[in-house]
Amino acid sequence: MPIDPEFPKNHQIIGKHKNADGRFHFVWGPGRKDAESSENADVQDAYRQRNEEYVGLGVHGTFVAVDWDSCIADGACIEACPVQVYQWYRSEQDLPAIEMTNATSEGIGEDRNREGRKDFTDKPDPIRERDCIWCMACVTVCPTNSIKVDEENLTVHDEMSKTFG
Repeated sequence: MPIDPEFPKNHQIIGKHKNADGRFHFVWGPGRKDAESSENADVQDAYRQRNEEYVGLGVHGTFVAVDWDSCIADGACIEACPVQVYQWYRSEQDLPAIEMTNATSEGIGEDRNREGRKDFTDKPDPIRERDCIWCMACVTVCPTNSIKVDEENLTVHDEMSKTFG
C-alpha cells in the first residue's frame, strides 16, 4: 500500500522533527505495521539484527512526505533529488526510527548516496523539505510509492504550524 494520498485529512500530527536551523517537518500518524516494509525481508532482518521492535512510524513531512512504513530504504530518492531535500536519518542519529518523531537533527546530510544507509531500518528523512523545487524526481524513482510531493500541502503545513508550531 503506497502513501495515503489524503494523509493530512486521514491522519493527525503526532510529532515535529526539528532541524537545528529552526526549520521542521511534521510527523503524521498513526503508523501502519502492515505496509511494504513489514513484508520486506531485508527490512525485517535489519530490525532483528538491531533487536528493535518493528512498529508503525507514520509519514514524515507534509509537502514533501515520506511514508516511513511503506519505505523499504531503497535510497533512490536520496540520489535523485537535485537539491538534497533528503538524508538518511541514521547517518546523523543512530536511534530507533520511532524516536525521530520529536527529535532535533543538524540536517547536515553527510551521506547522500543510495547505499549510504546504516541498514534497512534507516529511512530517507525530508529534513530540508522547504528546499524542494517540485521536480518530482523522488516520486518517480520510489519503488514503493512511499513519497508524495504536493505543493498544495505547503498551505496545510503553514496552517498546522499556527497550532503546532
